[in-house]
Amino acid sequence: MNISVIGTGYVGLVSGTCFSDTGNQVICMDVDERKVESLRNGKITIYEPGLDAIFQRNIAQGRLQFTTDLKAAVDHADIIFLALPTPPDEDGSADLSYVLQVAEKLGPMLDRYRVIVNKSTVPIGTADLVTQTIQANAGPNAEFDVVSNPEFLREGVAVDDFMRPDRVVIGTSSSRAELLMRRLYEPFVRQGNPIYFMDVRSAEMTKYAANSYLATRITFMNEIANLCEKLGANVDNVRIGMGSDSRIGKRFLFPGIGFGGSCFPKDVSALEKIAGKSAYDFKILQSVLEVNDQQRISLMPKIQQKFGNDLSGKRFAVWGLAFKPNTDDIREAPALYTIDRLLAAGAEVHAYDPEAMENVKAKYGDRIHFHHDAYSALQDADALLIMTEWQVFRTPDFKRIASVMPSKTIFDGRNLYSLDRMKEHGFHYVSVGRAVVEQ
Repeated sequence: MNISVIGTGYVGLVSGTCFSDTGNQVICMDVDERKVESLRNGKITIYEPGLDAIFQRNIAQGRLQFTTDLKAAVDHADIIFLALPTPPDEDGSADLSYVLQVAEKLGPMLDRYRVIVNKSTVPIGTADLVTQTIQANAGPNAEFDVVSNPEFLREGVAVDDFMRPDRVVIGTSSSRAELLMRRLYEPFVRQGNPIYFMDVRSAEMTKYAANSYLATRITFMNEIANLCEKLGANVDNVRIGMGSDSRIGKRFLFPGIGFGGSCFPKDVSALEKIAGKSAYDFKILQSVLEVNDQQRISLMPKIQQKFGNDLSGKRFAVWGLAFKPNTDDIREAPALYTIDRLLAAGAEVHAYDPEAMENVKAKYGDRIHFHHDAYSALQDADALLIMTEWQVFRTPDFKRIASVMPSKTIFDGRNLYSLDRMKEHGFHYVSVGRAVVEQ
């Protein structure tokens, strides 16, 4: 099939690349000339494990192309995916300006039947709005259906999520669009995972509901962890006991310093705003947002309890800058919220992350120090802060840590190490929802 993907951000690039790998002819379009030129030259613009090999293979075989020409992309396609940014407005609701600007331009370009697919996370009712916008500008030969096809990609494992999805959700009332979408996705569900067809508004709601529920699970567990600290319970034991209940399950019960990224914060906030505009007071989501705001900076009171409110002259090493491992995405990363407060308190910050440092440099410049490896960041630090659970941080050389960081103090926002091991190595160790290990 001939596919065009409008937007080469995270969702657009992963989607276009994976569609091309099942034999489709794919054109990805973007207005950013520098990004398009980079992609044409075989340089991928995001970090996502496993994506580059598929990207290079399909460019070499001529199935994956890139352009800045919207009309060329439209002329090529039977199915057009809109994978455009929907950033939060000042009030937290989703900004649809990018989506509607493209929809307005599509109308005059449609000269035969196309399926227009909203792949971006968009508020309920957006498909209707896109349909109206296209119709208002369409020529006499325009024939189209607007479909909702929300993405459920987890950064760090997005290729596997796309190629072997748990489920595919498609919102449409058109049998013609349903047939094309079914043919497109059948290669990805050969093992029997379902393609769910439903009405458009239910498909739009499904994405918000799923992300908001997962964010709620994380936040609930963070609240349990905070209470464990006050009551002397161990959140690891509580998590294991809860997760063994088949009604609950084990996933998304790991406490930490809050959720970040491009999806959960934005989607929870957007759904809460959608509810408000519908005169519904969504108290659970309001609480999720409030708790997460506090959880992202929850290490700071613990740091200041040990070192005082004025951190002038103190040096802190930070391991992990991305909002989660296996990505270079720093959007809403908890590490950055803590770094902001460390700097405001006068501290010196030395940071290491396997992939995200260039993105953080663009934000902070020379206000913090970046290191080429994890151990050099520790040199003479007063404490180590672990902010992202990269695999490389899970089994470090503790003797080496002690040799370059004599203070032997760790604030672990991801609970990577056992309390017994920290006692064995003689560290002062502060984590989330567990007892403090004293030196």
